[in-house]
Formats: sequence, structure tokens, C-alpha cells
Amino acid sequence: MKKSILTLVVVFAVIVSCSYEKSSVTGWNYNDKKNGDFQKMPYVEQETGPNLVLIEGGTFVMGRVVDDVMGTWNNIPRRVTVSSFYMDETEISNFHWLEYLYWVRRVWAEDYPGVYAKAKPDTLVWRSRLAYNEPFVDYYLRHPAYRDYPVVGVSWKQATEFAKWRTDRVNEQILIREGLYNHNPNQIADDNFTTDAYLNNQYEGDKRQDGLPWDGPNSPGYRSVKMEDGILLPDYRLPTEAEWEYAAYGLIGNTLGENIIEGRQWPWNGHSVRNPEPEFMGEMLANFKRGRGDNMGVAGKLNDNAEITAPVYSYWPNDYGLYNMAGNVSEWVMDVYRPLSFEDMDDFRPFRGNVFKKKLVDEDGILAEKDTLGRIQEVNIEPEDAIDRRNYRRADNINYRDGDFQSQINDGGNDHWETYKKEKGQRTEGDETMGVYQYETVTEGGITKEQSSMINDRSRVYKGASWNDRAYWMSPGTRRYLDEEYSTATIGFRCAMDRVGSPVGLGGQY
Repeated sequence: MKKSILTLVVVFAVIVSCSYEKSSVTGWNYNDKKNGDFQKMPYVEQETGPNLVLIEGGTFVMGRVVDDVMGTWNNIPRRVTVSSFYMDETEISNFHWLEYLYWVRRVWAEDYPGVYAKAKPDTLVWRSRLAYNEPFVDYYLRHPAYRDYPVVGVSWKQATEFAKWRTDRVNEQILIREGLYNHNPNQIADDNFTTDAYLNNQYEGDKRQDGLPWDGPNSPGYRSVKMEDGILLPDYRLPTEAEWEYAAYGLIGNTLGENIIEGRQWPWNGHSVRNPEPEFMGEMLANFKRGRGDNMGVAGKLNDNAEITAPVYSYWPNDYGLYNMAGNVSEWVMDVYRPLSFEDMDDFRPFRGNVFKKKLVDEDGILAEKDTLGRIQEVNIEPEDAIDRRNYRRADNINYRDGDFQSQINDGGNDHWETYKKEKGQRTEGDETMGVYQYETVTEGGITKEQSSMINDRSRVYKGASWNDRAYWMSPGTRRYLDEEYSTATIGFRCAMDRVGSPVGLGGQY
């Protein structure tokens, strides 16, 4: 059984009390209360969070490896490198989402009912004008028969909020496991655990112990856990498009030395969507639509045993141990969509969608109080925050170098300030304001709404095929997009997490 980190700290303190490790740059002792007790905590490697598997990174050809039958030319092949990271072995299920809803309702519904309302999936996505899908509207999310099926009807924004919530619950559980906190089911409104609030000393909670032993200057003998201790996990988040595509191929199973001995069209070897192994000959390898009017096959021999989605542990995992990376539901990723993303982005950890932020502080540099939901407040960086920077000049880099006026003119010098202050996507020539991405407010039938082009800064990429897609979309290189606030009956998601330290896991040398 794994010993708790707190136990390791105590054992470590006993050991070093006899023989201190010294700094290689100053010669001062670590963990010595005589000289201030600067601590070097015992650390092996990053703990693997619930439901995650390590995806060892590397290089691969991102983009089209099959014919572009849609004629979109939006996935031009390019070699890139992806760092090691963690990814959920399954899609997030209905029951996972119900756990989330239960917590949100328990903590926020009384004071902020709108938070709970925004967290609920749109079950009406199942409706069709010329089909009888009402049973899915009524039962798919909440009936126990579907509890292990992937959640759908969630927007990109909802999926992102779920990942934030999950980060806090996992790290809270770690602190409880280590004996530092008690379970507290009575958290409400802004008095709930968030990782950022804890690390910034804005959360007290129901402590079981005052903290980790520490004999630093003016110390009461304990301190809170810090990021430097390696106890808390990095944030859960959506995977980037490059990460998702890399993980879906699972090429780690086809490497010999430094060579990939066989490329892949699907997350498995070969050109067929059926299992070639003698004992499973002919069985479908994923949940997809085989042809017009064929969602499940013939009674007595259903081709994929699912007319809509299937349980998240269905079919065979790929060589990383990931289930349903082809079929079942398409999946949200972090990226903002642009047709030429692969040409524009870096070839190391490629991603479009960066909006750089900072913690909100007052005029004296003191961190602002938590918001009404108990979260540390963040704001976009200001131009003056990047006045001497060479690697970025502004907060919102979503449309950087993608053809708009603002991202091409004056982005390398201080003259960009006035351009930055104008509304994103617009430029002024004389008295005329000209939009690059066309956003406008229109009124139809007494309803006022914002209208824009289909490709804009809210267009998010989703990857892979769903239960209602043909086999073409199961190739990991394919890509589609949808507004970040929209949802469908065919899009779900899974989470990812950064891997810190060695890219190869326990025992790695670098």
C-alpha cells in the first residue's frame, strides 16, 4: 500500500536530522531549522490522477493521411512534436456528469441557481423534426441504464468548466488522503475548496492538521502545501488538437527503435474497420454508422451493438490504453478552429487559442479577494505588462498571424498599443471602422442576436467520428468545428493533464 506523503515527510525529517543535504551553490543545509529551514521535499514523480493514462510524447505527422473526400483542405500534413501528457482512458460519462451536477447544486444552487442551470447538458439535442427521439430526451442523461454511456449535449464551455471543477475535487481529495483536511460536505457558495485559492492562502476549510511540519523563521511549526512540494496535481483540461490526434493513433505500438514501422489510418493497424483476429473475426472495432439507414446492423448479429452511443469501455483500446478514440462520440479539444492551423502553428506543442491572463491584484499588488464562486480572480494581461517582451505582446493571441489586420501591423513594437485597444477584429481608416471578422447585431422577429461568420474566435475544434458518422471521420487527422456555446447529441469529451518532469514515467533519466 502506498504510504501517504505526510508519512514520507515525517520519515524524511528524521533521516535528514542526522545528515543534511547541502546546497550545491551555497553549501547551506536543506531542511535545517538553524538556517531558516529551506525545504527540499522528497519527490519521486508525478502522481497519476483518476482515470488518466500516461501518453508518452514524440514526433508524428499531424493532419491528412487519407483522401480529403470533403474537399476542405483544412488538415494539411505537417510533422510536429507533442510532449508527454496524461489523458482519460474513456470519455466522460453521464454518471460523471451527474456527480458534477450534484456537487454544483449542493454548493451553489441556493445562492447562485444560474450556475446549476448553466451546468446542465442540453438534453433537447436529441430531438429531430422527423424522428421519434423523445425517449433519449427523457432518459439518456439520468436513467441508470445509460449511466456508463458518454455524456452529450455539453458545449465546449461546459466541458472546460467541468475540467476546472475536477481539478479542485481531485486536489481536495489528495489533501484529505494525506490527513491535512477532513471531508466537508457543508461547503457552500464561495466557501468551497479551489486549488488556486488554497495555494494563495485564501481557503481555510475544515483542517485536520495545521499543515506540513516547518521550522522556518517566525513559523508556528507548520505551513500549507505549496506547488514546490509536488503533492497537488496540475490542472485537468481539454487536450489540444495535436495531443488528441497523437494519442488517437497510438503509434507507440508500431515503433521499432526510432522507426515507426507502420503508419495508421485508424487508431488500429490495417485498412479495415473490422477485427481481423480469428477469435473476433469480422467484429466492428468502433461504434459508427456503416451506411445509410444502418446504425446497428441486423437483429441477431448487430454490427456494433449500439444504435446510438455505447458504454465508455466498449470495443478494444488502442496501444495507449484509450477507449473509443474512433467512433462513439466526437470529442471537444482546446483549439480555436482555423482552416490553415497546421501551417500557422509552432511545430512544438502546436496550439491556437492562447489568451494570456494574470491574477487580479489591487494598486498595492495585493491579491484580490475570491469571486462569489470562491475562485481566484483572473484578468487578461494589459499591453503594459508585455512592454519589454519579445515572445508576446498582447493577451488575446487567438487570431495571431491568421490574416487579420491587427495581428500583422505593429505587433512587434510599442505602436501596437492603440491597435490593441481597438475592438479585436476591427481597424479604423479615417472615420470608417472596418471589420475583419464580421460581427454585427441583428434583430429578427423582435429578437436581438449577434451574427458572425461561421469561422471566428469562438469556433472550437472537435475530433473523431460519432455514432452517427461514417468511417471517414474515424481517421484521427480529420477535423470539424462548432461554436463553443453549442452542443449536439454526437459530441462529448475527455480530459487531459500536463505531464511535468520526465517524459517517460517512473525511472526516466531526463
